[in-house]
Amino acid sequence: MENKKIVRRQRELVDLLLAQKLITADMVEKAREETTRTGMTMDRALEKLGFITAEDIVKTQAQALGIPYMDLSDYIVDKAIVQLLPESVVRKYNAVPLFKIGQTLTVGMLDPQDIVAIDQIRRVSKIELIEPVLVSERGVQRIVEACYGTTKSVDDIIQAMGQARPAGAAMGLTAAATDEAPIIKLVNTIIAQGLRDRASDIHMEPEEETMRVRFRIDGLLREAIVLPRKLQGPVTSRVKILAKLDIAENRRPQDGRIRLKIEDRVLDIRVSTFPTMHGENVVMRLLDKSNVLFGLEETGFSGQDLKVFRQLIRRPNGIILVTGPTGSGKTSSLYSALATINSIEKNIITIEDPVEYEIPLIRQTQVNPAAGITFATGLRSILRQDPDIIMVGEIRDKETVEVAIQAALTGHLVFSTLHTNDAPSALTRLIDIGVEPFLVSSTVAGILAQRLVRLVCDQCREEYVPAGDVLKSINVEPGRKFYRGKGCVKCKQSGYAGRMGIFEFLVVDDLIKRMVDERRSADEIRKKAVEQGMTTLRQDGFMKAQKGLTSLEEVLRVTEEG
Repeated sequence: MENKKIVRRQRELVDLLLAQKLITADMVEKAREETTRTGMTMDRALEKLGFITAEDIVKTQAQALGIPYMDLSDYIVDKAIVQLLPESVVRKYNAVPLFKIGQTLTVGMLDPQDIVAIDQIRRVSKIELIEPVLVSERGVQRIVEACYGTTKSVDDIIQAMGQARPAGAAMGLTAAATDEAPIIKLVNTIIAQGLRDRASDIHMEPEEETMRVRFRIDGLLREAIVLPRKLQGPVTSRVKILAKLDIAENRRPQDGRIRLKIEDRVLDIRVSTFPTMHGENVVMRLLDKSNVLFGLEETGFSGQDLKVFRQLIRRPNGIILVTGPTGSGKTSSLYSALATINSIEKNIITIEDPVEYEIPLIRQTQVNPAAGITFATGLRSILRQDPDIIMVGEIRDKETVEVAIQAALTGHLVFSTLHTNDAPSALTRLIDIGVEPFLVSSTVAGILAQRLVRLVCDQCREEYVPAGDVLKSINVEPGRKFYRGKGCVKCKQSGYAGRMGIFEFLVVDDLIKRMVDERRSADEIRKKAVEQGMTTLRQDGFMKAQKGLTSLEEVLRVTEEG
């Protein structure tokens, strides 16, 4: 019943936006494809694809309903007013009490026409006059997080468990030895908060007296919660049960996977456990299907380099490499490239470690050493599957690169990643692995090096002039203005919200091929490529810093000189 209600509401919204000419039928069709792929709702798909903003959607709804709209992005709620409704009611109905004038309580709601919700709010708050106003989902989440954040929720759960616990609970040997329902709620709360905070990873780290929970947000770890030591065993066991791991085995590392739906978002979680002095360390990587970027522009790749890269990935054969350290967004760039050229006429097969996101029409496999499937053996098998395009998750050894080169020489387009600091170094790395220079020069078509930089928060962005010695060190004239975030509620006082890529794209043209054949060094190749117009990682970062997308300090943090 609830699903039918959501579908009806989404259909009405689309009709409304079409009538207002804020979107087109073509946009709706593309958004429907996105909802099928990711499971997100139509309004989120339209927003993600850049067809309309969340604020425009809510304002249009408010105008059509004749209900006031209220922007909660900077709204500060009186905690005493919020306490008029319990957290369970606020979360269930996505309704937050905002202010009370006389005998009337104004409540911000995602659905101000929900009579059942209004009746429940009236009954629980014991206030007869309820005035609903329309607010955005982000606005509700901001207020809920500020008033019922993870720490408070976790404290409530721990308190609900009581002081007395079974003797086996601290050992964490079995799920039955724990007060199961609160532990389930505790783990769910931590995962949900990580998702709301845009965390890519959740670290659960046992220490002598506590269990520390940290979220990796925009590439940096931040402390989120500190749990009492006695919960380390039960929490770890719960995560291992969800990931279908052996809860009795705590002396060796284990890897597993969890798939679940939280707050209408489909989530894949890769789980890794590792034994330490004080217990098992658990790391959960959150793979949110609704947030994966499959457009090259969305990753931050733009300008002339994007145009040339688009042409390159449509060639019939050759090798295209993406390089950078772990966590630099290489896999996302590969997925974006594959999604760009994906079609019913092409047979695209991948071998990955592991498969992070599923893409329609593409056959995806992951390495399984226990079954004899490595990158090299998997790649050989893929060649017997009549592929047009192949993606190899990573080139790690001579065997894998030799098979990739053979595939490129026999008419296949091969995508892969390599761990090097910049694009020119990838060419010399292949030679160092043991590949003949003429094979490298004749098969590698282009190399994309990248890093991820944090985006300056758009809610608290401000202009500033960096210190003179900083500007001098990077050959920028004194007084040049850049941008930074001063810190606000949205970015949790960090000044940053979100990330994007900075890129260095090397096309292997005739001149570069000759230099490879002559075994020239990476520095020589780099110097010649820059002379021919290659934009370095740092240069691309500076251009994005000058546009206010990121900060100068962030670019300097993730790049080397050059």
